[in-house]
Amino acid sequence: MRFTEHELTAALTGAAKSVLAAQDKSVRKGKRSVDEAWDGLTQYGRFQLLDGLGDQVLPVLVALPDVEVEPGTRPTFTEQQVTATVEEKVGDDLGRLRRAVTVKARVALVQVALAHVPVRQDPDALIVPDHL
Repeated sequence: MRFTEHELTAALTGAAKSVLAAQDKSVRKGKRSVDEAWDGLTQYGRFQLLDGLGDQVLPVLVALPDVEVEPGTRPTFTEQQVTATVEEKVGDDLGRLRRAVTVKARVALVQVALAHVPVRQDPDALIVPDHL
């Protein structure tokens, strides 16, 4: 599936916010929202989080099988498709238990990222303002 740059950015940002929500104690306790915690990060802090997740999520998103996506819908993949893609990207240099844990965690992370992919827009329905 060919994702647009905007779709990949939205997916990665959604995954980063979910990781931040799991890490930030004030978000877990309900004292502030995930968006407030995200806004509270410095630009370098956001970069570090996105960079670390990008190495794990982006290669899998790019390697997912091609599916047709109708305008107005999101791309959908089965858990088996995501798991198979993650397994081929993880590699064999890890021990059996560590590899199994890594695959499970990465599958969950990719599924969170896929949930944050925006709805596909119809490229033929783009409206260009008259002043352009």
